[in-house]
Amino acid sequence: MNASLERVLTANDLSENVTENATVTIPDARSIPSLTTGRISREALPSAAELRVTLPVSATLDAEICQHRAEINAILAGEDDRMLVVVGPCSIHDMKAAREYAARLVAIEPQVRDRLKLVMRVYVEKPRTTVGWKGLAYDPHLDGSDDMAAGLHQARQLMLEINQMGLPVATELLQPLTAAYLEDLLGWAAIGARTTESQIHREMASGLGCAVGFKNGTDGGVEVAVQAIGAAPMVIATSV
Repeated sequence: MNASLERVLTANDLSENVTENATVTIPDARSIPSLTTGRISREALPSAAELRVTLPVSATLDAEICQHRAEINAILAGEDDRMLVVVGPCSIHDMKAAREYAARLVAIEPQVRDRLKLVMRVYVEKPRTTVGWKGLAYDPHLDGSDDMAAGLHQARQLMLEINQMGLPVATELLQPLTAAYLEDLLGWAAIGARTTESQIHREMASGLGCAVGFKNGTDGGVEVAVQAIGAAPMVIATSV
């Protein structure tokens, strides 16, 4: 038998008007593309605990991150009169350029630290109203291959390096799944306009160890941000 399985049915048994045999050809299962190929066939993601072991935060660095968080919280609470400045690219796609940007911030930080608290924006997820690139964490190769395992590794590696340079890190947490991979490295986190109304994101925010900013809604109104702050009372949260 060739690449197809042929099954012969005798039509005489089915109808008196049919006198010839009918042949039904069924494609070989090997010729049918697997439903598991393509975009959903990927390397298994490491757990957040596994990635933290691969890219650990030392006790010294953990203490520094806690200090950054304390200073940011004090500014937001009005106990420190410096201005909190979250600054950086819209999103991260070039690791080399991100490191260069961080180095430049580190260079000017001593000149402004008495007036400003600099926090580098390291956004590795891109919220989309329609379609488009979803960010470093999801598609680090910029080719639609969706290598999330590599993306999460690169995102954590970059945040770790920037913290080691002495800069606190900020990011928007778009997918609750990614929070556990990154949250121990964050000095400040954002919940975006498209997710401020999400109960899941409000609950996630209540479990984070850093200050959280809730953005106004996509319609520009601040009411949803105010409601989000009330729904996540376990964190120091601000609307932005």
